[in-house]
Amino acid sequence: MDQELSFFGMDLVNEDFWKLIVKFAINFFFLTVIVRYVYYKKTPRKSYLFTFYMISIISFFICFALKKFEMGVGMGLGLFAIFGIIRYRTNPMRIREMTYLFLVIGLAVVNALSGKLSYTELLFINLTVWIVVYLMENWLLQSNEEDKTIIYEKIENIKPSRYEELLADLEDRTGLKINRAVVGKVDFLKDTAEIKIYYDEDLENN
Repeated sequence: MDQELSFFGMDLVNEDFWKLIVKFAINFFFLTVIVRYVYYKKTPRKSYLFTFYMISIISFFICFALKKFEMGVGMGLGLFAIFGIIRYRTNPMRIREMTYLFLVIGLAVVNALSGKLSYTELLFINLTVWIVVYLMENWLLQSNEEDKTIIYEKIENIKPSRYEELLADLEDRTGLKINRAVVGKVDFLKDTAEIKIYYDEDLENN
């Protein structure tokens, strides 16, 4: 576009606007197929779904806008440093959710800063990430097992000979169908033990 419309010193529209539309469409499409149709299908947590969408969208727009200032690689690394110190003050984030968070931020940054990439290369990158995530979730990682560490006070039940009683008591207290339990640190002064339990997560309660 040789002549660009402006209003009070700011362009009303320029050729970068159409790049923004196309790249955002690519980013949003692959964000949806990864988060909505891969992650959410296996782990329907609406709170994380909202988080992944919003952080990806905001990351994309921040990167695209700041790219106009030509800050280069340093700007991208700075953004990753900012997101790296984010702490959610409620429950700690699971490793799986942290991985998806890094994934959606990473794709947003790549899609927004892909100035010298062709659209074919950009689609290949997004498509490859989606295929790998899909295969990992649906073929290589079939189990949806979760783990939790609890403090247990019935110290007499940690003996190997009373393992079945330990499982029964833990299931009664937690209401979970426990696959196995591993005894960790034992404090004989307080008569307590740290026990890590493994169970198949009840997704309907999330």
